[in-house]
Amino acid sequence: MKPPKARSRPAPRPASKAAPKRPAVMTGAMVPVLGWPPDEDRVEAIFDRLSRIMPDPKTELNFTSPYTLVVAVALSAQATDVSVNKATDRLFAVADTPAKMLALGEEGLVPYIASIGLYRNKAKNVIALSRILLERHGGEVPLNRADLQALPGVGRKTASVVLNELGVEAAIAVDTHVFRVSHRLGLANAATPDKVEAQLFRVVPEAWLPKAHHWLILHGRYTCTARKPKCSACVISDLCPSRAGLAALGEAG
Repeated sequence: MKPPKARSRPAPRPASKAAPKRPAVMTGAMVPVLGWPPDEDRVEAIFDRLSRIMPDPKTELNFTSPYTLVVAVALSAQATDVSVNKATDRLFAVADTPAKMLALGEEGLVPYIASIGLYRNKAKNVIALSRILLERHGGEVPLNRADLQALPGVGRKTASVVLNELGVEAAIAVDTHVFRVSHRLGLANAATPDKVEAQLFRVVPEAWLPKAHHWLILHGRYTCTARKPKCSACVISDLCPSRAGLAALGEAG
């Protein structure tokens, strides 16, 4: 009796290349992974032009003191500046110091910030950081990174915003706008905010560093938006290596 013929196995299919993934904090159309570091003259031209249309950029959060700035930035996590300002306009009218905030208490604070995302956790952090400021820092905000980042609800990004806004340190806080714009312009190609921050510090000319954070945020908020970036109205569109790709995908406005 003849042994049964072995069944021939189908030829394996060629492995398909996985589509490149956009980092989680990126939004908007896919952009190519660009070579890095970028051309120095192009980087200089980018910031020179941004400085001409935004000579004195500032945070859009309302504040009157280092303390109200820390609170406003802490509240702005996963929330818009507009929504935070609506809440803090009322809040700071009654509690604009650590002592007043502690007197208000967590339950008293909640109604003022209930319109902001994650408000309960933020209320807990604001009360806790206010207590620490009174107990350890004489009611004053410590203007150094180590002590700032030790406060509840104040991470690296929040500390960077505060230190940069107050002119203490030329910091770059990498939020979704900075991350997106940096990648589209080829100023960075790293996959995490911390690594993008490190890349930006290496390529942004020193003279532009104090205001680079604001320029990138505001450019991303109003021009290089996540969906339908306004390339036709952009003053640096001819310097942007992603414009052609965005236009080909029908993503550019």
